[in-house]
Amino acid sequence: MEKFAAAYPDAKVTVSWKPGDYDQSTAASLLTDAGPDVFEYGNGPTIDMIKAGQVADLTEVVASAKDDFNKAILDRMTYQGKVYAVPQVIDMQLLVYRKSMLEKAGVKPPTTIDELVAAAKKLTDSKVKGLFLGNDGGLGLGGPMLWAAGADYLTPDNTFGFGTPAAAAALGKLRELFTSNALLLGAPKDWFDASALTQGLCAIQWTGLWTLPDIQKALGDDFGVLPWPAMSGGKQSVPVGAYGSCVSTKSKNVDAAKKFVQWLWVDQTDKQLEWATAYGFHIPARQSLVSKADKLKTGPAADAAKLVQDFGHAQTPLLWTPKCATAFGDMMSRIVKDGADPAAQIAVVKPVVEAELKRVTS
Repeated sequence: MEKFAAAYPDAKVTVSWKPGDYDQSTAASLLTDAGPDVFEYGNGPTIDMIKAGQVADLTEVVASAKDDFNKAILDRMTYQGKVYAVPQVIDMQLLVYRKSMLEKAGVKPPTTIDELVAAAKKLTDSKVKGLFLGNDGGLGLGGPMLWAAGADYLTPDNTFGFGTPAAAAALGKLRELFTSNALLLGAPKDWFDASALTQGLCAIQWTGLWTLPDIQKALGDDFGVLPWPAMSGGKQSVPVGAYGSCVSTKSKNVDAAKKFVQWLWVDQTDKQLEWATAYGFHIPARQSLVSKADKLKTGPAADAAKLVQDFGHAQTPLLWTPKCATAFGDMMSRIVKDGADPAAQIAVVKPVVEAELKRVTS
């Protein structure tokens, strides 16, 4: 980033790094005059930042390229028709599987939840577990399970989105997997590292795009990628997220800050492509740049990039607040680990979410 800042011709740009709890310290700094002019934030600014007037409207900044940005990500950074962040790069989560293990067991790559459950069981033996969803048993997969059932955290008009029998049945499937003896639990490293797959501890693993170079190095061509499967009436999905470039309204020169954001994240496509592929392993946020990324042209990486286009779903909606997320996480633990009734637990979460929606929209 310092390289890009130094190349900006219209002003001197100083880059400050914030180690530790970046989100909390950045949010606090927006309350002061000493905060940043431009900052990045995961999936764009929060609804509370927007409602408090802490971030500038960037609709005109992104206007010339709006249709080129990944829609799921740009929509996540948009509120009431105004864009409040410019997506920088896309990260995603997906299923990765060992081709040789599936072929040996006569298992086809699963496209439905029932097929995934059956595959996990068939691929499990005394040495290998069929599936690894994380050491918590997949508590973080509540969103994909809702999408699999045709539900969501919130409806398109921002009301409670998963009070349906199909959603309850979907969350119950994670409990079925948790008790099936087909899940790997207690792996040396968690889902965000691919070592469970590369070391042969499991046949299918939930992980992130960033692990593909390590998997390729360890397994060569012996792996493929898949979206999270669907249930009847639902959709396959891959959760996608992106850091967005935002402008603080407390900046001493908001217009100059906007100009820098437009220069770097809208006009300079060569720098956007470099940022996505030369510093880690990401997908460009601009659709026109995906085909230009050499690392995404062949094999599972190309397949993953296509999954984002076909099945990409923002990790959470803009109005899904931390309080909603905490209530949802507690619900998932009770359902998956404790065996609580999914419909009853959904009913517990609903008033929490509705109260938060009322708070942020009033």
